[in-house]
Amino acid sequence: MSGKSSQGTLGLPAVWAIAVGGMVGGGIFSTLGVVISSAGHWAALSFILGGLIAYATGHSLAALTVEKDEAGGIYSFLRDLGRPRLARSAAWVLLAGYVLTCAVYAYTFGAYLGHALGGPAWLPQAMAAFAILVMTAINLRGAGQAAGVEIAIVIAKLAILAALAAFGLSQFDVERLSIPAQPGWLGIVIGAASVFMAYEGFELIAYDYEEMKDRKALMGRIMPLAIGSAALIYVLVCLAVPMLTGTRAIIENGEVALSQAGQAALGTPGLIAVTIAAALSTGSAINATLFSSARLAETVSGDGALPEALGKRNASGAPQGAVLTLAALALALAVLGGLDALVQGASVVFLLVFGILNALALKESVGRRIVTLPGAIGAFAALVVLILHLVGVI
Repeated sequence: MSGKSSQGTLGLPAVWAIAVGGMVGGGIFSTLGVVISSAGHWAALSFILGGLIAYATGHSLAALTVEKDEAGGIYSFLRDLGRPRLARSAAWVLLAGYVLTCAVYAYTFGAYLGHALGGPAWLPQAMAAFAILVMTAINLRGAGQAAGVEIAIVIAKLAILAALAAFGLSQFDVERLSIPAQPGWLGIVIGAASVFMAYEGFELIAYDYEEMKDRKALMGRIMPLAIGSAALIYVLVCLAVPMLTGTRAIIENGEVALSQAGQAALGTPGLIAVTIAAALSTGSAINATLFSSARLAETVSGDGALPEALGKRNASGAPQGAVLTLAALALALAVLGGLDALVQGASVVFLLVFGILNALALKESVGRRIVTLPGAIGAFAALVVLILHLVGVI
């Protein structure tokens, strides 16, 4: 163990906001149609299945982080086990995943604002670039500013999503969840795997471990709280939105399905409210991902596995080189990439990483085996199903 004193500045609200902000980002706004088209009226079960794998992975991550007592997540775990090449490979893959997710969040931000404003065809791309630029500026101001913004954004967006869910569930009719050809159990797994990036985000706090107050106690407490919060809102929204728009509209217009639900519920005020929630949600997800993944890049750079420039901090204490590099790559993908490819690529990356994390916890005999073993099996099984689905085998 490192034996470092716990003198960080991030308390429970800030760490919870970073984790939830990282999870409840573009996923629920841009990929709800993907889950429903794959799983039909069992779409909520897909989110629950994904949440269980995420919970197991969060348990493994917390146990490994507390055992090692250092920041860095899977990278530092593999490095300390004497596997430097595998550690570097894992870090590069993970950083690629974070660039993809930032691009998804920015793409979704642009799609919702473009839909609400009804501007020219280039407006969504311009709004996507704007979101990344603003959150980059916030991150360059330092950890305290980014964390404070994160708390406010997460509370606001969850309040709007909860209100939308309550309105939809007040009109609940199970028949509205159905689609013409209901898929079987395989559709549930495909639905969970295809949008697994919706649960990416909780692992970001491992990179901020040394900036937490009373970090060992906080690391163990935060995982079920943050992952449970995300899973709950996903399930409620998944059940509520079809009550307002019908499942066909969600499948056909998945990129802005929640905007249509808000408009169906309250007209123009509902459209505006959901657009604000989407902007806050995706914006905070970009913020949280840049905030923490830049610190991963800084750690890897310090070990000589990435260019030294990525580890340089500015006057505010932010890893400027890493923030600017990750943001620039995400901006390019958000403007030029397609949403489906970005989502599926990110899901493959994080299922692989989460499976490895659970396997590491098993190997190191940390955490509860009754949790880590099903987590490893579930993540790798979902990864195989997703790859087979993407290549057209199933």
